[in-house]
Amino acid sequence: MDEAARIEAKTAAFAPPPAMQADGRVELVGLSRVELEAVLVEAGMEKFRARQVFHWIYFQGVTDFSRMTSIARPAQARLAEKFVIGRPKVARDENSTDGTRKWLLRFRDAQEAETVYIPGTHVEDVRGAVCISSQVGCTLTCRFCHTGTQKLVRNLGASEIVGQFMAARDAYGEWPTPQSEARRLSNIVLMGMGEPLFNFDNVAKAMRLAMDPEGIALSRRRITLSTSGVVPMMDRCGAALGVNLAVSLHAVRDDLRDELVPLNRKYPVAELIAACRRYPGASNARRITFEYVMLKGVNDSEADARALVQLIAGLPAKVNLIPFNPWPGSRFETSNQAAIRKFAAIVMDAGYAAPVREPRGRDILAACGQLRTDSQRRRKSAA
Repeated sequence: MDEAARIEAKTAAFAPPPAMQADGRVELVGLSRVELEAVLVEAGMEKFRARQVFHWIYFQGVTDFSRMTSIARPAQARLAEKFVIGRPKVARDENSTDGTRKWLLRFRDAQEAETVYIPGTHVEDVRGAVCISSQVGCTLTCRFCHTGTQKLVRNLGASEIVGQFMAARDAYGEWPTPQSEARRLSNIVLMGMGEPLFNFDNVAKAMRLAMDPEGIALSRRRITLSTSGVVPMMDRCGAALGVNLAVSLHAVRDDLRDELVPLNRKYPVAELIAACRRYPGASNARRITFEYVMLKGVNDSEADARALVQLIAGLPAKVNLIPFNPWPGSRFETSNQAAIRKFAAIVMDAGYAAPVREPRGRDILAACGQLRTDSQRRRKSAA
């Protein structure tokens, strides 16, 4: 068994609940085209209905079969009897003073995850990104991340992952799917709660649905997956999805990264950078993004900046410098502006873009590294 297969086997214990509702109806959101076709035929419906239903779910955004006007009423009734088109329930909806919006979404088993809409940085730019979670909780325990203080409860299913983006579209009335230039929700960033590559099958299935040209129709160039460095799954992600890659780096020395990102003890820096160099499609047009949280007195020295430049030499890359976003109980402090400017200047002088990310949604704990819910690990006796 190779390493990728071992990862999948290990995470299987955190599988999402089945797609069937308590009343026996099957959830259609999250099914692939082939699966959708199969369940409709099994229910005694014509095969061609699958394309119609897919259009109504992912292009029109309907959740009520009676609104599927291209389908005859007897067929609508049959669909409603056997199936359901669900959405995560909005348990809390918070708005930041800077336009960021955060939803606490509750799923069928009452577990929760947070999803964030991040508007463009310029007033005239109405387009923004939806930051999506892939797990309830997280298994990585990165020291500077609030989500890492919450134990992993379970993986999210494909329906729950793509459902987050659909719920955001509901909130902004962005149905049917608009032309790309008119979209407010123009990007997906898999940077919410959890490590996407520890739930790759569900993430990949959800992103294929998001990219389907007859539905939500997002280009793969509009989707960015962020990983802390699950090296074997990075290769698989590149081959299967080819979306943009962001790597949570945060340190260039193994001793420091071992402390900040404990996953580094399994996949050290050299292996991580080698996987980045192998990532298909990486080019000057599609650069790998290295995320680097600026921690005062920890990783923000000029020597750290020079070491970073040496580490990524020759890679088509950019470096996002992220001022640390405080959260209750954290022991870290945000680097001062002078240190951040010096760090950025060294990286830029080496020919790499090094934008300093503007903190968004801090007042509602929606900024990078601040997401957390009160969902707890289910006891085996209750599972």
